[in-house]
Amino acid sequence: MPSQAEKLRKLLDADKLHVMPCCFDALSAKLIEQSGFDLTFMSGFATSASRIGQPDLGLMSYGEVLDQVGNITNAVDFPLIADGDTGYGNAMNVRRTVTGFAKAGAAAVMIEDQVAPKRCGHTPGKAVVSRDEAFDRIRAANDARENGADILILARTDARHEHGLSEAIERAVRFKELGADILFVEAPKTVAEMETVCRELPGPKMANIVEGGETPELSHRELEEIGFAIAAYPLTLMASAMKAMLTTLGQLKADAPRQSELMDFKEIRTRIGFSDYYEISSRYETSRRD
Repeated sequence: MPSQAEKLRKLLDADKLHVMPCCFDALSAKLIEQSGFDLTFMSGFATSASRIGQPDLGLMSYGEVLDQVGNITNAVDFPLIADGDTGYGNAMNVRRTVTGFAKAGAAAVMIEDQVAPKRCGHTPGKAVVSRDEAFDRIRAANDARENGADILILARTDARHEHGLSEAIERAVRFKELGADILFVEAPKTVAEMETVCRELPGPKMANIVEGGETPELSHRELEEIGFAIAAYPLTLMASAMKAMLTTLGQLKADAPRQSELMDFKEIRTRIGFSDYYEISSRYETSRRD
């Protein structure tokens, strides 16, 4: 059986856009897989919100993130890209992060050049480390792979915010030379900037589409025509779930009808895996129940 990293490499070999809704836990990842998408990304923003109820400002530890990666990869059988943030320390920490995520079953790990504690790419106060430190992070990530970690490297730069698009592109070009498989220039502000990113950078590129964020919300067709290989939607599912939960909570508090807003109980059980469990457990005498 091919590894998840091998599956992702095959996807990237296809000359097309891969639409990537982002998950935040095992259930959201299962729903993405059941809906027929090719891959997912564990959004740091959404995971921090759902796991610890806190903003994505570097508050989650490496151990917490690694645990969440393992929960997700154990629940699905399609490629997961995991958010490795800044690598949780120096170059040696980056190596540990990449190795740990590979062992947990992630198909790729994202390493970025922000200072720690990092910030969400579409919020104020971002800053990036020096070129030397940024390059060391990607060099260390690639070294971990050459030492046996079966994983792809998604290299992200947030330099556009402080230093302009040219600096971001120059960093990304060097990331590719150091072994990155996928390049991600965060928060281009115009369609022209998105076109420049795809024109000047080699290999697969990722677009990050945050509804209400700084990057234009183009259609899938437009993103593909520009040249992106992956379109990530990091907050779409979480924003939808939060709005639905608040609506239902309001209805419950007001003792108002809510059945039309809810998924059928039978479908809930099926999607979570009750039917599969019962079918498999029926093979064992001591596990059967009426």
